[in-house]
Parts: sequence; structure tokens; C-alpha cells
Amino acid sequence: MTEIIVALITGGLALLGVIVSNAATARRTDESIRTAQAVTDARLAELTREVREHNNFARRMPVVEEQIKVVNHRIDDLEEYHK
Repeated sequence: MTEIIVALITGGLALLGVIVSNAATARRTDESIRTAQAVTDARLAELTREVREHNNFARRMPVVEEQIKVVNHRIDDLEEYHK
């Protein structure tokens, strides 16, 4: 009978150890995931900002190209006029 009580106490303590160990591991894993998610969110925000900046630049380029054509045409006209 004593052996059974000792086995139950030992088994209970082993189970308690496993539960505490698993809880600590889960806490560390959760903290690691939160940190990684925060880094990912920051990188995503930076990439979003860069894409918006690039899109704005891409929208303005045709306007600038058209303005350059007009300026070049005016320069050509002035060169012709002064010949």
C-alpha cells in the first residue's frame, strides 16, 4: 500500500513539473511570436510607405516627361528664331 502512495505522489509531482514546464515554454513562445509579429508589422508599414511613395512618383513621371517635351520644343523654337 505504501508503494502505491509513493507512486501516486511521484506521478503527481512529475505531472505538476510537466505542467509548469509547459506553461513556461508556452509563455516564452508567445512572447517570441509577439516580438516577431511586431517586427513584421513595422517592416510591412515601411514597405507600404515606400510603395506609396513609388506610386506617387510613377504617377508624376508622365507629367514631368510631358513638361520636358514642351520645354524642349520651346528651346528648339527659340533656337530656330535666333538663327
